[in-house]
This record gives sequence, C-alpha cells and structure tokens, in this order.
Amino acid sequence: MKTGFVSRQPDKQMELQKSTKQERRELRHQEKMMEQKQRARKEFIKRIIFWFSILIVIGALIFGVAKFTNAPSGSDVNNDWIKGNREASVTIVEYSDFQCPACGAYYPVTKQLVEEFGENIAFVYRHFPLSQIHKNAELAAQAAEAAGKQNKFWEMHDMIFENQKEWSDERNVKEFFVMYAEALNLNKEQFVADFDLKEVMDKINADYKSGLRYSVNAVPTFFLNGEKLQNPRNYEDFKSIIQEYISQQ
Repeated sequence: MKTGFVSRQPDKQMELQKSTKQERRELRHQEKMMEQKQRARKEFIKRIIFWFSILIVIGALIFGVAKFTNAPSGSDVNNDWIKGNREASVTIVEYSDFQCPACGAYYPVTKQLVEEFGENIAFVYRHFPLSQIHKNAELAAQAAEAAGKQNKFWEMHDMIFENQKEWSDERNVKEFFVMYAEALNLNKEQFVADFDLKEVMDKINADYKSGLRYSVNAVPTFFLNGEKLQNPRNYEDFKSIIQEYISQQ
C-alpha cells in the first residue's frame, strides 16, 4: 500500500512570512526608538547650548559691573583731598607715595595741571605708600594727614614733595615733618598729637585698600574719570589727554 507524501513547504513559507513580519515589526520598533533617542539628544544639546549662552551673558554682565564698580570714577567728597572744582566733569585721581622718586618727578606736573585747568578739573590725591621699599612713606602720609587736621594738607603735601631728597633716607624723619609744620605755622602740639591719631591711620589705610581694589600695583597711578591711564611722559602729554577729554564732554 502506497503511502501518500504530504509537502511541508507551505508551512515553512508561512513560518518564514511570519518570522519576516516579526522582524520587520521589530525593525520598525528599533527605528522608532532610534528616532526618539536622536530627538532627545538634539533637545539635550539645544538645552546645553541655551544654558551655556545664558551663563556667558551673565558672566559678561558680572564682569562689566565689576569693572565699572572697580574704577574710581569720582571722588569721595567727605574723605578725599581735592584740588580744583569738586563739581567738575573731569576727575583725575592719583595714587601716590611721598617717598617714591617717580611720584616726586610727577609732582610739578600735576601741580601745573591744577593751576592751568583750574575749575575744569577735580584733582584727587590718595595715599598708596609702598612701605616695604619706602620706609618713610607712611610717616610722610601721616604728616600730610596731620596737617590736614589744621586745613593745610596741600601745603604739607607740597612741602614734603619739594623737600623729598632732604628727608627720604633719614632715620628720625618725624623731626623734619615737625619742622615743616612749624614753617607752615601749624600748631606744633596739635600736629604731634594728630600724627599718630587712629583717624589719620584709618584714612591712609582706606586709600591704600581702595588702590588695591582698583588694581593699583605701582606709583604713581592715575585715573581719568575712572579710566586707568598709562602714565604720560611729560606735562604736554598729560595736558593733551585732559584737553581731548574735555573737548568730548
């Protein structure tokens, strides 16, 4: 008796088709997942770029504010020693050391500027004694401040600079300052008492600390309406800078 042969090929084809459908379904699922991941990655990158841009803007604003607030654009009416016109639109701030030879060389320059420009500028003097190399600088600043207690700061300022070579290297330098006080007709006893006054020391220290805040690292250092100047070579150069600035007001 012959046994009939039944072909299994259609079943295999069905299984193959079924397998192929599953693979296609799985492939579409994987493609969909990949697309979602790519979209998520793009969104993540966009967020990073956005926040990075925000941080750059904030950083720039902070730097700008810091730069603005760290520039001595004007004077402290209550504490600064000012020559000229306090209300002038042009303010020159000098950080200086009475014992510094370069400061001594600039003294006649700044004095002439104040005399020539008069009411058109406000000239501010601030102490920045480099005590580590100029042992008498702080004592000279004390002498000027003590004279200021008797309303003769600028007179003592001038006398100290004009006689810089006389007292700079002296050990008993205070004797010279007392002599200058007498020459200026100051009350000697009051001058001596005020010389070491806490208020005097506080003023000198406040000037020095403000110089550090404004990145002063040498003397003399000049600021013109808050802008740090490269020290002019001579009077004419300094004069030209001021004239140009006034013409722009």
